[in-house]
Amino acid sequence: MSKKKSNTYWFISVPAEGNKTVVLENLKSKLPSDLAEVDQFIIPEFKIGTLDALVVISDELIKYDQYFESAVMRIVDILRNLKDDINNNLVVNDKTVDQYLKTFQWDTMKFRAEKSMQEIAEILNQEVTRIDNTMKSKLSSYNQVKGNLQALERKQTGNLSVRNIADLVKKEHFVMDSEYLTTLLVAVPKNRYKDWLSKYETLVQFVVPRSSQKIAEDEEYGLFTVTLFKRVTDDFTHRCREERFVVREFQYNENEMANQRKEFEEVGATEKELFNSLLHLSSANFGEVFSAWIHLKALRVYVESVLRYGLPPDFMSAMIKPKYKMEKKIREVLIVQYGKLGGTLGKDGSKDIIEEYHNLVDTDYYPYVWFQIQFNVFKR
Repeated sequence: MSKKKSNTYWFISVPAEGNKTVVLENLKSKLPSDLAEVDQFIIPEFKIGTLDALVVISDELIKYDQYFESAVMRIVDILRNLKDDINNNLVVNDKTVDQYLKTFQWDTMKFRAEKSMQEIAEILNQEVTRIDNTMKSKLSSYNQVKGNLQALERKQTGNLSVRNIADLVKKEHFVMDSEYLTTLLVAVPKNRYKDWLSKYETLVQFVVPRSSQKIAEDEEYGLFTVTLFKRVTDDFTHRCREERFVVREFQYNENEMANQRKEFEEVGATEKELFNSLLHLSSANFGEVFSAWIHLKALRVYVESVLRYGLPPDFMSAMIKPKYKMEKKIREVLIVQYGKLGGTLGKDGSKDIIEEYHNLVDTDYYPYVWFQIQFNVFKR
């Protein structure tokens, strides 16, 4: 039996103490492969302004982070509605999400590190906003056409009492161009055929004798013609309703029927075209928005690390992928290793006040910098 996989990724940073490599290797030694996968999360150096500016941008990044996550998930939801299996569509720079995160490199061409962090964050936000608005517009157009197609398709489904019957009738079934006579189409329940044949001529006056013929049948109904004088059509319809015979509203018009078939074909072709376009656009834009989201996470790690550990920046950032149901164990290891950063350990290094510490602060606050993303929602 294959082991279940975790779809959670953590981004952490701890003081580098002048040697990021040593700190990274020490972290890997404390978190062996049966607990987690650990990779360095490389972040470039950024321009650092005042402490007040860092606090401001920290608050802004929280809002951007929430928006970017929502934008990513909207694209995922679109893909889910278009395809049963979307794993092959969740690609970032020609890599799977997992590969992209483990080998993350800051895109220096798109997001130049010499710009201020405020400028970089705004560029990221503008890109995600542009893509998000485009996706909303494309989705709206597709849903409108899809709704039109579904409405037309509903007319082609159901039993003979409700479905479109234009494809079942022929010109010879009708009395055409008569000043006095008309032909009606009536859906008769299959268990009422005998009643129909014995009653239809006498339901009202002025019904043409022996004018009824069955032209179609499904599991529930038969579709019969009947010819009568136009002036008794309303009375005949009323009497049919009393007998549970369903008179269909239908006028034989070849031009109108041809237009209906053309409309159905055109709407179907448009829906298919928009479907393929939306699928392609969603796949491409997932990678763009997800990449922007992880760049933003990198900014958050950098800003929070400077606020936590001070200047000059000297920290090691890593990406941790916990093994299935190992989050609690990993957290315990990290607390033992880095709890002193937040004063959470006893003098002997034990965890005697960890619980008290967590009762006093936000449950998402730890003595080391920590953020996460979760992907279990990406799976059906």
